[in-house]
Amino acid sequence: MTWTGRRALVTGASGFIGGHLAARLAALGAEVHTVSRRAATGGDDAASTPADGVRRHQVDLREPEATTELVRTVRPDVLYHLASEVNGARDPEMVRVTLAGNLVAAVNVLDAARAHAVRTVLTGSIEEPRPGNGHAPPSSPYAMAKWAATGYAQLYHRLWELPVTVLRPSMVYGPAQPDTTKLIPYVTLCLLRGERPRLTKGTKLADWIYVDDIVDAYVRAGESDKAIGHTMDIATGVRTSAYDIVMKLFAIAAPGQTPEFGAAPDRPYDITQVGDIAPAAELLGWRPVTDLDDGLRRTVEWYGKVPA
Repeated sequence: MTWTGRRALVTGASGFIGGHLAARLAALGAEVHTVSRRAATGGDDAASTPADGVRRHQVDLREPEATTELVRTVRPDVLYHLASEVNGARDPEMVRVTLAGNLVAAVNVLDAARAHAVRTVLTGSIEEPRPGNGHAPPSSPYAMAKWAATGYAQLYHRLWELPVTVLRPSMVYGPAQPDTTKLIPYVTLCLLRGERPRLTKGTKLADWIYVDDIVDAYVRAGESDKAIGHTMDIATGVRTSAYDIVMKLFAIAAPGQTPEFGAAPDRPYDITQVGDIAPAAELLGWRPVTDLDDGLRRTVEWYGKVPA
């Protein structure tokens, strides 16, 4: 299919995946609308200002009437919901924050999409209970809210036939990641500045996937009728430890130097999350194509070109 002349609404386009997705859709010829709670600023980076000509809207998706009015005004062919309160902290203060930012906002988006019969792609989390982790209970308020949002998406599909697909990304990395406290941008920037990163023991295992591969899956999900009503992991299916990631980054950005592990505490209750890519391969015709070493090299090169 062609995206030329089609209208896409991307929530969370000031975020990592959303910014890259909006840029890709614009490059494919779509009329792209983005939404954020914050007004656009001149200092936004490549992820938050995805492309010239993108039409931006300032709306708080936690407000149901404003969300419905946004969808009514834009009338998108496809609605991509990526806006989220991304915080994996285990603090009780995060319960209400993630409830509002991840669950209430998602329900408002689903209901607005239902009211206007809009095809929707919702973003879940690989930390939700699922077959790949033995249905382990959510380990953070963030994961709990995401799990509930996925449940509501399935409910809207079953009861009111909303054409919705849920994608559960694994650990995404790549250029222009706004949260530079995440492992890969943090270590990369430390090394490029000649600083020593403060590291945990590096025992955490995760399924790391390059952002361009994630975006490919989102684009396909907006095109595939087979994917409607389904929830699927978007991942590589490969476990890699934080230790190995750090060693690879040192080899690329600071060859000859040796990292020091164990200075920072490990995060409690982390569960190894590895994706099952078979459903995405069957329903979307999608598989990741970026090798980890190549993706890390591209990421380091991008940060090396960004002014300090």
